[in-house]
Amino acid sequence: MARAYSLFEGSYSVDSSKQFIPFDPAMDDPKDRPGSLFIQVHPFLIETKNGLIVIDTGLGQRTVDDELVIHANIKKLGFAIDDVRYVLMSHLHKDHANGMVDVKDGVKRLAFPNAEYVIQEQEWEYAYSTESSSYKTDVFDVLQRSGNILFVKGDGQLNDEISFELSSGHSKFHQVFHIKTEGKHYFFGGDELPEPEEIFRSFIAKYDFDGRRARDLRAAYWAEGASAGWLYLFYHSKNITVGKPALKEDGQYKLIPGE
Repeated sequence: MARAYSLFEGSYSVDSSKQFIPFDPAMDDPKDRPGSLFIQVHPFLIETKNGLIVIDTGLGQRTVDDELVIHANIKKLGFAIDDVRYVLMSHLHKDHANGMVDVKDGVKRLAFPNAEYVIQEQEWEYAYSTESSSYKTDVFDVLQRSGNILFVKGDGQLNDEISFELSSGHSKFHQVFHIKTEGKHYFFGGDELPEPEEIFRSFIAKYDFDGRRARDLRAAYWAEGASAGWLYLFYHSKNITVGKPALKEDGQYKLIPGE
């Protein structure tokens, strides 16, 4: 049966330096980190009828045993790394893309050797051409040599379960994904819908490439998906990571945990 799992990588604060500093809410005080955003990082694993899908890959953090956290989390769920068929990348900022590669003992290799990495071609080209600290091109170099990249352009259908849309809100070539499998419709909005609270707030964020477009996309994703029963996956959520809409007495929709 289809199911989505959070592959939680940790909580962080991020300031203007764009460095992700581990943050423990039980021990650390937000007041000690002025000007910071406080986020959590949730790559996802989806079990479908056609195999395993990973959506975005996290910061590439490692366990005390020097294993990728995303690998350890997948194994804890009872799945094998080699069984991942697709790695769907919303965009290539380091907090979403560093886990594409496993770096151990000075050797860099693909984190998911049997998977196709689905990336917007223009996002890839932009990541290489910009000097932004949000991208780590040494990670991309490993992927480029692998032959495992599946470049896509614009909107399209990958197979009978997976479709993608070029959304261009958070980053210039950001994409979102729909996974329809076994009667479920999962939606991953990446950093255009990273937290459930953003569904119910209308705001323009300075960290988005096109803040107005990102704002409008959030509203559109909820307007279309709430009545259709989409399951929303929230990459930076502090509470609900997989959410589903539920009808309230006033005829409006709220969000509750799903799977």
